[in-house]
Amino acid sequence: MAKIGDEIGVVGALVRSAFLVNAVYAESAREYGITPQQGQLLCVLMAKPYGMGELGATLRLAKSSLTGLVDRSERNGLVRREPDPQDMRAVRVALTTEGARLAEEFYVETCRRVADLAGDLSTEERGALASLLGRIVLDNEVPMVFLEPPESR
Repeated sequence: MAKIGDEIGVVGALVRSAFLVNAVYAESAREYGITPQQGQLLCVLMAKPYGMGELGATLRLAKSSLTGLVDRSERNGLVRREPDPQDMRAVRVALTTEGARLAEEFYVETCRRVADLAGDLSTEERGALASLLGRIVLDNEVPMVFLEPPESR
């Protein structure tokens, strides 16, 4: 619980809040038997299958790192490579049935945990926080790496 005199600046607040969300994400991933990177991959793929280039750009991963992540996730039965209907030389990465089930469970639980971080804020404060952070995210063109939960819109 914040006390008077505990105020921090915008840089500290953003860095520490990113650390906090990453810690929640990592804890949730660990409980589901996946890495945080696999959790992020699954959440991105919930929206649709992605080509490797588009997926690398979205996750901001180098080609070799992305290939390793997809390989490990494929070995675990969470994703599959499929031909790209627009380019027969390329592949898309899609969730398997098991991957989609795990992604949904992981997503719902992670949303709950992240929402709980703002549990003590009033409705107005939550709206102000969402508006300000939303502007920062949009102004910096952060890719859609996590679907917007319906109740937070």
